[in-house]
Amino acid sequence: MTRLDLSSLNAEAWDFALRQQTLHLATCDAAGLPEASYAPYVEQGRELYVYVSEIARHWRNLAASGRCAVLFIESEAEAKTPFARQRLALQCTAREVARGGADFDAVMALFRLRFGKMMNVLEPMQDFHLYRLTPTQGSYVTGFARAFRMAGDGLSEVSHRSDEGHRTGDAGARRALSQALAG
Repeated sequence: MTRLDLSSLNAEAWDFALRQQTLHLATCDAAGLPEASYAPYVEQGRELYVYVSEIARHWRNLAASGRCAVLFIESEAEAKTPFARQRLALQCTAREVARGGADFDAVMALFRLRFGKMMNVLEPMQDFHLYRLTPTQGSYVTGFARAFRMAGDGLSEVSHRSDEGHRTGDAGARRALSQALAG
């Protein structure tokens, strides 16, 4: 794959993520126990924003650690195989955006555009907090042996995760894998 092809993967990965209204969210509590959840989100300038309630365990985890992981994944119904679903996984820093500021108001306007009247109910609730999730690195998988690292500003530095691809035991197994991928 040429450098230009790798560069186009950044835009492809973001386009894939932006087609979804929610993201899968992974956080850890103070004892290091993982917590999986999801949240509706908006994007602005390659940063993701979630509006979460203090009732949700992930709010406490975000507030305490300032870190999370985010996953966007192709639906099982659309995937050719459950073993190679298209996905974008991101490691992020998480920072609260204070109420009453210009940043808060601008992002909440994006939430209102995307999610409509529901935001008229949620926005005034004082137990909800707006978090900016800034991706620091990521992984984009488009299928078998098509896995890429993403890093740098806006995740613009894209590289193959493995130049070797999948390892198979013998020539017969390699043929079987090639046939499975082709069909």
